[in-house]
Amino acid sequence: MALCFPTSGTKVGPAGLRCTGSGLGGGGGGKAKYLAQIIVMGVQVVGRAFARALRQEFAASRAAADARGRAGHQSAAASNLSGLSLQEAQQILNVSKLSPEEIQKNYEHLFKVNDKSVGGSFYLQSKVVRAKERLEEELRIQAQEDRERQQTPGT
Repeated sequence: MALCFPTSGTKVGPAGLRCTGSGLGGGGGGKAKYLAQIIVMGVQVVGRAFARALRQEFAASRAAADARGRAGHQSAAASNLSGLSLQEAQQILNVSKLSPEEIQKNYEHLFKVNDKSVGGSFYLQSKVVRAKERLEEELRIQAQEDRERQQTPGT
């Protein structure tokens, strides 16, 4: 904050006023220096905290990916290929557990009621087909995982 008062001295600020604390007429530069140091230190502290949080998030993400194992990667790849997640496919076909019989039964019913010849929707019918394909792929992944577990001794 600048303090200015009328004067006829040599250090003159705006409108012929002598000023202190603003850098115009007197030594106020020390306060600005301290303020800049405080700001820089604050930014450094926040930057370090952000970097630490980011490293922790990466570590947690890596641990979660490792816990899912290879089957998780296969399932994620199947979701990407079909465009549907496992949960979406289960909701479309209204199945809670991956039972081949229940999947087939619900698929047949939904495919028939969404047939275009009976006033259904081709879009919904295609969603039903994609959901069935996604669930069948998940069943294949689980069967492969079970075979690998049986072949690996000691687990």
